[in-house]
Amino acid sequence: MNTLGFDKKLEDTRVVVAMSGGVDSSVVAGLLKREGYDVLGITLQLYDHGAAVHRAGSCCAGQDIDDARRVSERLGIPHYVLDYEARFRETVINPFAESYIAGETPIPCVACNQTVKFADLLTTARELGADALATGHYIRSKANPTANQPMRRALYRPVDADRDQSYFLFATTQEQIDFLRFPLGGLPKAETRKLAEEMGLIVADKPDSQDICFVPQGKYSDVIAKLKPNADLSGDIVHLDGRVLGRHEGIVRYTIGQRKGLGVATGEPLYVVYLDARSRRVVVGPREALETRRIYLRDVNWLGDLTLAETAAEGFACFAKVRSTRPPLPAVLYAGPDGAYVDLAEGEAGIASGQACVLYDAPGNDARVFGGGFINRSERSAEAETALKSLLAAA
Repeated sequence: MNTLGFDKKLEDTRVVVAMSGGVDSSVVAGLLKREGYDVLGITLQLYDHGAAVHRAGSCCAGQDIDDARRVSERLGIPHYVLDYEARFRETVINPFAESYIAGETPIPCVACNQTVKFADLLTTARELGADALATGHYIRSKANPTANQPMRRALYRPVDADRDQSYFLFATTQEQIDFLRFPLGGLPKAETRKLAEEMGLIVADKPDSQDICFVPQGKYSDVIAKLKPNADLSGDIVHLDGRVLGRHEGIVRYTIGQRKGLGVATGEPLYVVYLDARSRRVVVGPREALETRRIYLRDVNWLGDLTLAETAAEGFACFAKVRSTRPPLPAVLYAGPDGAYVDLAEGEAGIASGQACVLYDAPGNDARVFGGGFINRSERSAEAETALKSLLAAA
């Protein structure tokens, strides 16, 4: 059995590496080549938004493609560039804009992994005769064989908690996990950069890519306005108690939990608690109105050993991560004919529809990833729920 879990000689094991032009995927290619695997590098051209092509922290465009090519030349591996711009726009950028217009806070990185990277690219890797597709994500996978699935694997959080990308990979299917490999899951980021220097890679000091790679200067509202000109329609900023406090220039400029830049002054700290897309209203209130205890999920991807129904019909104690920057906290997952929901042991503030709720078996870095789902809606305190329902009914 070789280091990737295949009962084959290293030189007979073909691995396609998804090369973004950054240091992480470049080191993955270098490590696998150094071990003796048959390595092919593939870079996806996903977008070309002018300034975004050359800005620090971008990926999958312009200079990044050239960097991936130069790294491949240094390592002595074949390198291919696939034009996925149309596919990326269709499956990632357009849904991103539509989700914001609907009052949600989407996660385009998850959509990209679901479609372009772990579906389309994975299919291409298979067509090239690859045994595995390797990426530079910081997450671990381990063998978890069953009688019917001897090559089955499970996902775990990485060694480097500061680089944990499991939140963005919860939607990876079991079939994809079995084909994917994540060589950096057991390394701290500092070690990755050190390896890049040892290999003489030009990207050793290159800045890390940003989460929303296709948004120039991080201004997502500008991208949405360009794609959906009607998204900037103005509306009222309304307090939970019904008071109209001011006007806004488009709900896409606001997110749940936002405090700064609301454009109103009342002498009390106010937060965005709800985005009413139908009436184009930004609903604000006190911080306590943000506290959430129950989250309803949609599009659940379950990665447990038993089915979701078998596991959570009576409640399944686990740990839930409701934002990428938050640690997993105690929770109970319930699943039934009407769907799945999660009860949080501690209230969480700033939970927005469209974000993810990712589930683990433990809170630490050795935790297994059980999958998760997108947040469809959440329940706040009884008082806040009553006020919000009354406000929406009066619209």
